[in-house]
Parts: sequence; C-alpha cells; structure tokens
Amino acid sequence: MKTPYQNIYNVLHLNRFIVLAVIIGAVLTCIVSVLMVIKLHKESVNNAFVVNSEGSVIPLKMVQQHENLEVEVLSHLELFHTYFYHIDASNYEKNLEKALWLGNSSVDALYRQKKADGVYNRLLQYSLVQKVLKVQSKIDIQQEPYRFETIVIFEINRGLVNDTYELATSGNIIKVDRNFPNNTHGLLITDFFENKLKKLEDYEN
Repeated sequence: MKTPYQNIYNVLHLNRFIVLAVIIGAVLTCIVSVLMVIKLHKESVNNAFVVNSEGSVIPLKMVQQHENLEVEVLSHLELFHTYFYHIDASNYEKNLEKALWLGNSSVDALYRQKKADGVYNRLLQYSLVQKVLKVQSKIDIQQEPYRFETIVIFEINRGLVNDTYELATSGNIIKVDRNFPNNTHGLLITDFFENKLKKLEDYEN
C-alpha cells in the first residue's frame, strides 16, 4: 500500500536526478566552451599576427591594410603621371582633366604654368605625341602625408624623330574620400614638383 511519504520520496528522487543531470550538462558545456576558446585563441595567435623584417609582431589586418595602401598609392601615382604626361593633340584635354582630379592646387598650378608657357599650343601646332614608357615610384607610407619620388620615362614623337626623356617628380599624398570614377583610390597628390628633366640618348625598353 502506497503512502503520501512514498510519493514525496519519489518526487525528491526525481528532482535530485534532474538537478544532477542539469549540473553535469552545465559542467560539460563549460568544459567544451573552455576548450573551444583555448583552440580559437591559439589559432588567432598563430594566424592573426605576423613578424616584420625588424622582428616586431604586427596584427595581420594592419599588414594587409598597409600592403593595400602601398598598392593603391603606387597605382595612383602611375595613373596620375600617365594622364598628365601621356598626351597628344587628340587626348590632352581629356587626360589633363582626369589628372587634375588626382592632385591638389599644386598640380593645377603646374598645369597653368605649362599652358602659359605654350606647351599645349606646341603640342597642337606640331602634332606632337608624348608617350609615357615607364613610371617608377618610391614611396614612404609610414605616416601621412606619404612622401613619394617618381621617375617618368617618356618619348616625344616629332614625326621622323623620337626623343626620350627622364623626368623626376616628387610630392606628398594624402587620403581623401573616394570619388567614382574620378578618384577611385581616394588619394590626393599635394606639393607636386618637377625636379629634373634630362634627355636620354640611348634608351632601351
């Protein structure tokens, strides 16, 4: 014959079983969570950092951003120098307009000086073709503004005569808002200056 005390005993036994099951489940969950955190930490330590040439540990994300910035700066410089110096009678207005989007007032001042000196009039008058052969830049992207020095090799076609020149330019680059399609890299050339121009007698591509 069952008594109320037996029912209470069964209920307590069931409750104890449930509590033990919950405790064991919680302990197992905590153990699994800790193991996953440790594994994730080890993977992040191994994969999220790199060592530079000086032995310093640098976050991988920063390295990727640094590499991307270097690529964009070099591409921006090549694009600008190509637009500014790769010109002929048919494209110089369009190319110079594109170049002016990539630099500040220092570029515009140089453009106006060349225009006042009759550079573009001679381009039209003698049907000259100025073709960029090579653009090579050295940049310092440790801190903004980023300093650059660029060597541009270009030739001027005067019909039967081709003359090749080497032009050294320099300046700084700062970050600005990207402007599609006028300034896709979001960079702007400042303090632009033509340092030295010399004629190359025997240039080979």
